[in-house]
Amino acid sequence: MQISVIIPLLNEADSLPELMEWIHRVMNTHNYTYEVIMVDDGSDDNSWDTITNLRVQYPSLKGIKFQRNYGKSAALNEGFKLAHGDVVVTMDADLQDSPDEIPEFYEMIVQQGFHLVSGWKKKRYDNTFTKNIPSKIYNAVARKSSGIVLHDFNCGIKAYQLKVIKSIEVFGEMHRYIPILAKWAGFKKIGEKVVVHQARKYGTTKFGWERFVNGFLDLMTIQFLSKFGKKPMQFFGLVGTLFFLIGFVAFGTILFDKIIDANYSVTNKPTFFIAITAMIIGVQLFLAGFIAELVNRNAPDRNTYLVEDKIGFTN
Repeated sequence: MQISVIIPLLNEADSLPELMEWIHRVMNTHNYTYEVIMVDDGSDDNSWDTITNLRVQYPSLKGIKFQRNYGKSAALNEGFKLAHGDVVVTMDADLQDSPDEIPEFYEMIVQQGFHLVSGWKKKRYDNTFTKNIPSKIYNAVARKSSGIVLHDFNCGIKAYQLKVIKSIEVFGEMHRYIPILAKWAGFKKIGEKVVVHQARKYGTTKFGWERFVNGFLDLMTIQFLSKFGKKPMQFFGLVGTLFFLIGFVAFGTILFDKIIDANYSVTNKPTFFIAITAMIIGVQLFLAGFIAELVNRNAPDRNTYLVEDKIGFTN
C-alpha cells in the first residue's frame, strides 16, 4: 500500500462526505493504493454514523471510535498504530487542509527522501488574535529550542515515512511537536511545503486559549524528555547536589562563626534558614530523581484508550 491518510475528528459529520469524496478523487487520479483511517475522538454528533455509511461507498475507508474524547494526540497515536501505507499523511477533517496537496507530499517523501514533511499555512484564514498570533509565538519558541527550521509546527497536514510514525509516541498535546519527537527518534531529514489553507466551511474551531498554554507546557516536557527521559537522575541529582552544597556551605559558615564567637546567635540569622531550606530542597530533589528512575523502569503503557468500535480492520 502506498498511502495511509489519518484523519482525527471531533463533531465533523457535515464535512466528512465531501472530504472523503475529495480524497478518493485525488487517489484515483494518481492511481495510488491507499487507505483512509478516520478516528472519531468521542464526537457527540452523528460523525460515527456518517463514517459507517461512507464505508459502504468507499471500501478504503476505515474507522476508529473512541468511547470518549481524549484529544488529537490520542487520535493520531491510534491511527499511527494501525497505518500500513509506505507514506502516512495526516490531515484535519474540517476541509481547511486540501487533499490536492497529497501527491506532492508523497513525492517529497518517496523521491526526495524526506523522513517527514510538514505543511506551512503561509496565508491563514484563522482569527488573528486568538490563533494566528499565538501560533507565531510558540512556533518561534519551538524553532529556537529544537533547532528545526519550520514555520508551522502545528499544521494539520503532514507526511511521514512509515518507520517514522512507528518510532514515536504521541500523547498529551504533543501532536503539535511531532517534528521534534521525530528528530529525537533520529529522523533528521525534515522538510516543509507551503500549503493552501482554506476557510472553514462547516462547524466551529476546536482551538482555545487553554490549548495555547498546554502547547507551551508540552514543549517544555518534550525538551526535558529528549535530554533526561531515560536518565532523570542526571537532572534531579545535579540540581539537588547544587542546592545541597549551597545549604552545606552556608551552614558551615554559620558553624564556623559560632565556634569563633560562642555568643553568636544562629537561629535569628537569615543564612541559617537559607541553609536549612537549601539542604531540604536538595534532599527532596535527590528523592525525586530516585523515584523518577523507578517510574522510568517500571512505567506501564500510558497510551491506552477506550475504543468503542472499529470498522474496516481485520483484527
